Amino acid sequence: MAKKQDYTQLAKEVVEAVGGKENIVSVMHCATRLRLSLKNTSKIDIENIKKAPGVAGYFEKSGQHQIILGTGFVNKVCDEVQKITGIYDEQDCQEVSTNETTGKFQQLTKMISDIFIPIIPVLLATGILMGLQSFMTNGLHIEFDDNLNTLFNVLTGTAYTFIPVLVTWSACKKFGGSPILGIVLGLMLVSPNLPDKWNVVNGLAEPLKFALGPITLNVTGYQSSVIPAICLGWFAATLEKKLHKIIPDIVDMLLVPFLTLLISLLLGLFIVGPVLSAIEKGLTDIILSMLQLPFGIGGIVYGGGIQLLCSVGMHHTVTPIIVSIYAETGLDFINPMGSAAIAGQLGAGLAIVMMTRNKQKRANMIPALIPALFGISEPVMYGITFPLIKPFLMGCIGGAAGGAFAGIVSLAAKGTGASMLPGTLLYLQGGMIQYLLVLVISIGVAYLLTRIVMKGKVE
Repeated sequence: MAKKQDYTQLAKEVVEAVGGKENIVSVMHCATRLRLSLKNTSKIDIENIKKAPGVAGYFEKSGQHQIILGTGFVNKVCDEVQKITGIYDEQDCQEVSTNETTGKFQQLTKMISDIFIPIIPVLLATGILMGLQSFMTNGLHIEFDDNLNTLFNVLTGTAYTFIPVLVTWSACKKFGGSPILGIVLGLMLVSPNLPDKWNVVNGLAEPLKFALGPITLNVTGYQSSVIPAICLGWFAATLEKKLHKIIPDIVDMLLVPFLTLLISLLLGLFIVGPVLSAIEKGLTDIILSMLQLPFGIGGIVYGGGIQLLCSVGMHHTVTPIIVSIYAETGLDFINPMGSAAIAGQLGAGLAIVMMTRNKQKRANMIPALIPALFGISEPVMYGITFPLIKPFLMGCIGGAAGGAFAGIVSLAAKGTGASMLPGTLLYLQGGMIQYLLVLVISIGVAYLLTRIVMKGKVE
């Protein structure tokens, strides 16, 4: 465990290296990275950041300066940076112009990433709970009574059933609206008074029907829907800010929340929701078809390519699709391919560690391997493989090999959220051997190829 003075001192060094607290616009973190937005990027000292004790790597993407620190440690450093700067929330940040330009697609990927980063720990925890439930019922053959089964279903199903609530909360917060309005809007979208959309799909319930002249609109709840929730969170935040500008102060507190919720809900139930749900369903079906292509083609594409997206901070763009696929099918076809990608980087990193002559460098590299065993690839990728390029590419090839095998055997997890070693819990109902083979293939191919292309020892 890092001592307080370690992460306190590192926070001070980071703030100084990026031009002081006056140069910092926002302070965030994900599972492994401290994410800073700056007013003036010319003031940043990248070399000092990389040399700081505890820093595994640095890169910049879409206007964010991302410092690789590792799980747990990043939370503590971020807290200290927030104390130094006084910035505790993105809403505390003033809109400032920077000298950076980003493309529309980069802005989109950053937006999706920022929305889902706060939600991912919940999805991960839920995935582990799914695995534990499977382990107890299928591994240990423990039979639970109805009350305990209900309790487990609450623990494992709530986050995915009510994920629109999480998404509208996070989206409203991201776009400068009131998070509480996002929560209420999300709860309205999944209200038990609305027909459950999955029951409607399966013929177990009828949608609410509203006749508007010759047109009949069918209304359902939006349980497990992601894309409509993102759009409605943005719309609600945008509408709220505009209403604050035009509604007199004396009635602002009453009318702004009322109109924001009313208009957003009507728009969601009657227009945005049906259209975007259809788009979400179409995207889900397309991705599923790709993943199930013959000869493991889908696995090759995903297992080999997802770390390329991760290297530039764009990997969270696939999260809405993963959630949608699992919500629709009850299976996670992407999970084994994602684990293959992480295992590939682990295999390449392990090869570099074994080939490194310098004992001190080798000792410094080893801690970067450990998070990969638990599904977090950034430390090994940014700390070992990516700087050398060739090992990173060999890790991608290893991930493609493991992903191809997963695709060929049509491997899918019975839960979602966990990967690598924790992910084994998701295969206790079937597919455990195949999943372990995916990891072995990915690690083995990446390890051997890295040894070959690096040709001898690494300084």
